[in-house]
Amino acid sequence: MTEGTESRGADAAVPGSEAELAALVADSFRQKRKLHICGGGTQSRASVAADSVLTTREIGGIVAYEPGALTLIVRTGASVGEIERLLATEGQSLAFEPMDYRVLLATDGTPTIGGMVGANLSGPRRIQAGACRDHLLGVRFVDGQGRIIRNGGRVMKNVTGMDLGKLLCGSHGTLGILTEVALKTLPSAEAQKTLVFGGLSSREAVAIFSTALATPFEVSGAAFFDRTAWLRIEGLSRQVEYRCERLQALFRGRDIDTLEDGKSRHLWRNLRDVRHFADRSDAVWRILVKPTEAPATMEALERLGGESSLDWGAALIWYCGNADCAAVRAAVPEGVVTLARPGPGSTGPAFINEAPGAAALAASLRNVFDPAGIFNPGRMGR
Repeated sequence: MTEGTESRGADAAVPGSEAELAALVADSFRQKRKLHICGGGTQSRASVAADSVLTTREIGGIVAYEPGALTLIVRTGASVGEIERLLATEGQSLAFEPMDYRVLLATDGTPTIGGMVGANLSGPRRIQAGACRDHLLGVRFVDGQGRIIRNGGRVMKNVTGMDLGKLLCGSHGTLGILTEVALKTLPSAEAQKTLVFGGLSSREAVAIFSTALATPFEVSGAAFFDRTAWLRIEGLSRQVEYRCERLQALFRGRDIDTLEDGKSRHLWRNLRDVRHFADRSDAVWRILVKPTEAPATMEALERLGGESSLDWGAALIWYCGNADCAAVRAAVPEGVVTLARPGPGSTGPAFINEAPGAAALAASLRNVFDPAGIFNPGRMGR
């Protein structure tokens, strides 16, 4: 450890600045010492085959916040909760509503901005607002040789050159260690309601999603679990009323209940954090598929035992069961599969590679950004 770091246990380091972090990584590069990179330690219960733990939780603080420009620049050790409270004072939010893994994984600690961006955490509103990476304007990070690199902008405008932030967002700490990010913020919705459709099969739910999402009524959430589908509508109060009325007319003939603002927000917070699988001991898998393929994929998964739910208008499947890696891969031949929470019968890697071409491209990127392979070994197929 470099001077000034504090121990979190054996071979653990908590650098307090970007410069200190860069020096530590440069030393690890020279010694080929493998590092387990984490923020608040809330996202993963899977082990990483590393020599040392390195957390960015002390590299925190807000660099700049300009509500009028809808931009926020923050160091990555800052807590997500702190940032969300700050934005709320200005009637703004992180529109992609990042998931909080603590309930599902039974972890403690504090979710950090670095962990959020590193995992590209994006909640139910992704179908309308886009993912975390779509709101990322610029980054500062330390690469696998200890070099400090800045890329992108600090305001909402186009910048020239390759957008490295898009690569680092969702790379799970395998390409570089983020130290600072610039994010786009958006006004929070004044009101919301949720339309509830009961007694459905997954195929009926996906048909409802396809119809609703093709309308101009700005559905901001489309999820399904336990034979129930939900459509969320957000905006100004009068807009929400009008859109709900039009959607109800569109689905005339179906029994539709309505959840008002407070109950709607509670529901979508629980769906975002996958609380419906939190109390079970089985493994939980996160699977990305084409929405049209979701019903057949759910049926294949449920033949293995367990249950599934849908989010993102059926592009995201959460599967809770104890099938092993090979069985899940066979049930999802075209999707992107991640073991979000290990269980008694879940064996195999946490990240199952995509098609060979994509895996080869990812490996070549890792070799450029982290040539010694010291960042989070075992993650993302490395």
